[in-house]
Amino acid sequence: MKPAELREIDKPWRIWASVIIISLLAFSIVFGFLILPIVQGRSAGIDAYTAICRAVGILPGSPAVGQPSSEAQAQPATQVAWSPDLMRDLGQPSQAGAEVAQACVACHGERGIATDPANPNLAGHSAVAIYKQLHDYKSGSRVNEIMTGIAQGLDDQQIIDVATHFASSTKRALDPTTAEVVDEDIVRLVERGDPSRSLPACNACHGGTAGGPIETPTLSHQNKDYLARQLRAFKSTDRRNDIYTRMRSVASKLTDREIDKLANFYATTLSY
Repeated sequence: MKPAELREIDKPWRIWASVIIISLLAFSIVFGFLILPIVQGRSAGIDAYTAICRAVGILPGSPAVGQPSSEAQAQPATQVAWSPDLMRDLGQPSQAGAEVAQACVACHGERGIATDPANPNLAGHSAVAIYKQLHDYKSGSRVNEIMTGIAQGLDDQQIIDVATHFASSTKRALDPTTAEVVDEDIVRLVERGDPSRSLPACNACHGGTAGGPIETPTLSHQNKDYLARQLRAFKSTDRRNDIYTRMRSVASKLTDREIDKLANFYATTLSY
């Protein structure tokens, strides 16, 4: 049989195949972008035009679900702005700070050494770090039943005064006889981190001579109960005033054992 005759025989099949393919394509378009969006939109209380536009991608949202509305306002992790004047003031303790600190004695002790290990020691720690945390309580970036009300009653100068007062106080003395043997993996986390989990070394920011962000607190001589609770608050995201989510990212990768061991390490080790 000649090629021309074969083509003539195949011609009806080619035509029918083309018709079937085009019909399926047309049905898919009509069903997927017209019929289905309209039906789904009707059940979600969305008009046909909006539902079709959403299905095509012209408008955001799903034709099957109403677009959620929110009046939430984006809030910064902190409203503190470091300026040369502020940094200068935070380096100059004043007598006024001792007067403001009287409101802190019940929880943080007469000299900044807390009697309750659930509360942080303030004595000898960074004035910049103390200032930031008080300012965050005042602005609402960090929330605590007691501290929020206290901080909101202070003006900026009083926050500076009390921060410099406690920073100039003597740190809690450590008893070397109570220090526990530190596990190697904890020392490794402190000094080198864990690259396999994208965990930086703790001392990269929190070491006594670290070059981390200026608002980073030193951790040595701090109460272990307080440290452990704060790490867990970062891990659960109950605490969110860390800039760029630094601590939330770190704490989310720590185990409960590591949190407890790290808290104990900084609370009892003299050399850090």
